Amino acid sequence: MDINQVYRNTVLSVANNKTVQDLVKQRAWSVAKRFVAGEERQAAIQAVKELENMGVHGILDLLGEFVDTEAKANEFAEEILQLLDACEGQGFPIYVAIKLSSVGQSITLANGENLGMVNARRILKRAQELGGFVALDMEDHPLVDITLQQFRTLVNEFGNKTVGTVLQAYLYRSEQDRASLDDLQPNLRIVKGAYLEPESVAYPNKRDVDLQYRRLVYQHLKAGNYCCVATHDESIIEDVKRFVQMNNIPNSQFEFQLLYGIRRDVQTQLAKEGYTVRAYTPYGRDWYAYFSRRIAERPSNVMFVLRGMMKG
Repeated sequence: MDINQVYRNTVLSVANNKTVQDLVKQRAWSVAKRFVAGEERQAAIQAVKELENMGVHGILDLLGEFVDTEAKANEFAEEILQLLDACEGQGFPIYVAIKLSSVGQSITLANGENLGMVNARRILKRAQELGGFVALDMEDHPLVDITLQQFRTLVNEFGNKTVGTVLQAYLYRSEQDRASLDDLQPNLRIVKGAYLEPESVAYPNKRDVDLQYRRLVYQHLKAGNYCCVATHDESIIEDVKRFVQMNNIPNSQFEFQLLYGIRRDVQTQLAKEGYTVRAYTPYGRDWYAYFSRRIAERPSNVMFVLRGMMKG
């Protein structure tokens, strides 16, 4: 395991400690605002408007994971529906990301239906009416199978212009998963992966993750599918630019996706070069888990947080 992976695993392990969670939640919101657009819906919409003025589109994401009650799942779904309605007429493309676990994926209703699918259909129906798009976020490895199964069902019902999903390059299985979806001509976001996963299912070394990342992007593009290249790794970004030029792949077949609050200079430069660019723009009160994964990505982020907490 390389030093980058050791660092990331250590930070994520510490972040799960309840004492650490309580301390960070009390002291770090002023710092978290670098990565999170706000706690309320309107703040996130305003953030996307500001991005749009710079030529960058937004991906709105209401933070929240592993909802385990029917009431909470329905409440989460209602907020997404209200978000979609609030985006109508705002002057930017409507694009939201949801975790199926947040809308009831783990809950079976009395009639045998999966609550996550019930709520996903409600959300996708409204998004389709508004001409919007919904990306089904991917979570840790135990949820990959069910998420891909449900994604397949939803693409067949709503089409690949309304719903997409995510593959994580650090999972050994992702190359096979990508190939298995080709018949759908799916819109896929390719990410490196941000959860704490065991070596039994995920590459432990950054070099291997980077190699698989490139393979996934190149294979998906060569298959004629739409690819969302979600990375801040400038070497990968430059390699993708070269790859599409050498293979005569039009800019309309892919886009670059980056994170809100991180490397805005890269985002605006890519937009100026004529590429479609989106910034993943999360919001909500349940920001801690997302914030922890951002801190785990780079050692410099830890110092940024510590300085901010000391000021608080």
